[in-house]
Amino acid sequence: MTQHDFEPRVTSASREVAAPAAVIFELIADPRQQPRWDGNANLIVAAPGQRVHAVGDVFVMTIHLGQDRENHIVEFEEGRLIAWRPSELGSPPPGHLWRWELQPIDETTTRVTHTYDWSELSDPNRLARARATTAQRLLASIDGLARLAEGP
Repeated sequence: MTQHDFEPRVTSASREVAAPAAVIFELIADPRQQPRWDGNANLIVAAPGQRVHAVGDVFVMTIHLGQDRENHIVEFEEGRLIAWRPSELGSPPPGHLWRWELQPIDETTTRVTHTYDWSELSDPNRLARARATTAQRLLASIDGLARLAEGP
């Protein structure tokens, strides 16, 4: 066994954002908006018209390497929850998951939780990047969302 056999493979960050859940959710559910708040410096561009509406939807995003990734929606509740499993085009997802949970505190404040779960990741080529996805990077994405959602 190695030290990596015991490493945590689920990373999460959470904070309150002074914006309604619906505003924040729209920035997440529309892939075209995601590069504006990405704290992992991974997302480059997504074509318009890919707004997510249900489990089973797939959106395509160009990542930092100039490669396209399909993102398969596996959890969805409008305004509250969205999660996807990325994969190379035409390939099954290798086992990592990005999840966003929004809990309205009141009409103008939302607790946002961002989770990266790589507990089922099977591609050894992705392990180094998975390990580099820290709670601080997840929080940077939430902070980016907050800057956009809270406005000036």
